[in-house]
Amino acid sequence: MSLLEVKDLTIHYLTDDGDVSAVNGISFSMEKGDTLGLVGETGAGKSTTALGIMRLVPNPPGKILRGEILFDEEDLLAKPEAEMRKIRGNKISMIFQDPMTALNPVMRVDEQVAEVVKRHSGLNKSDSLRRALDMLQTVGIPPERGGDYPHQFSGGMKQRVVIAIALACTPQLLIADEPTTALDVTIQAQVLDMMNDLKQEFGTSMILITHDLGIVAETCDKVAIMYAGKIVEYGSLRDIFKQTAHPYTIGLFNSLPPASSDVKRLKPIPGLMPDPTDLPTGCSFHPRCPFCQELCTEKAPEDKIISPGHSIRCHFYQELKEKRPVAEVGK
Repeated sequence: MSLLEVKDLTIHYLTDDGDVSAVNGISFSMEKGDTLGLVGETGAGKSTTALGIMRLVPNPPGKILRGEILFDEEDLLAKPEAEMRKIRGNKISMIFQDPMTALNPVMRVDEQVAEVVKRHSGLNKSDSLRRALDMLQTVGIPPERGGDYPHQFSGGMKQRVVIAIALACTPQLLIADEPTTALDVTIQAQVLDMMNDLKQEFGTSMILITHDLGIVAETCDKVAIMYAGKIVEYGSLRDIFKQTAHPYTIGLFNSLPPASSDVKRLKPIPGLMPDPTDLPTGCSFHPRCPFCQELCTEKAPEDKIISPGHSIRCHFYQELKEKRPVAEVGK
């Protein structure tokens, strides 16, 4: 039984400048204990997808136009807001991109963790604070620092506080929105190792939103490659790294320096992500695709299953088999 199943989710932002097509009919599912990587450039719709699952899309201007989000076989989109407040932070939690803006600057960090515990567990204030200090210690923050304020912590320590808040009620699903983007490399590794350990300890499923394919290789079981609000390739970690099929995924790998050779110049994907208020006709990737043909400009490709669990949106994927990159799978 799937823990999370997203079907035809479509989210637009209705603004004075036009209809921003942020998420355009995406579908995927997750089993209990899975880690799914959502990968793509800025503007692909990854964060909006996460906000949609949490029912936190700002309205106005955001609007979920259609779709289903089945969590434990219950449609989150059909639930009243009061029910969603019981789910957020309890069964589903989210780690936001910037820990400084996610934390309240005038509240002690132990109070911020305890607030979540008290709201969802029914414990009194002293027991909630005790649980908060235990959780801070679990993420590597000494309990004696619980009385400090966010500005007294480094970026990596602030991110640990945010993770403590997200995991305080042992959620079934954790959504991590680029949790290491603002951190230096050594702190990134520490935070990712800690998240993996806590995921195993609490049996939590996770959606990891990231630009970094190296992080995906070390962390994820399944991968969804997003472009212009659609999932263009979806499969297991090995499918994406060893049986790469979509030109956009190939382009992402070609943009990385290979560890096995001394390459002086990378091969970036030409152009930019399309304007979501004016998406190209046909395949959204065709203006940047080196393998574009006339059909790509006229007809949007359908989702095709090319092997068990591995799907792709491309008219000519069979012709690209010889273009697959060589990648090291970190599992």
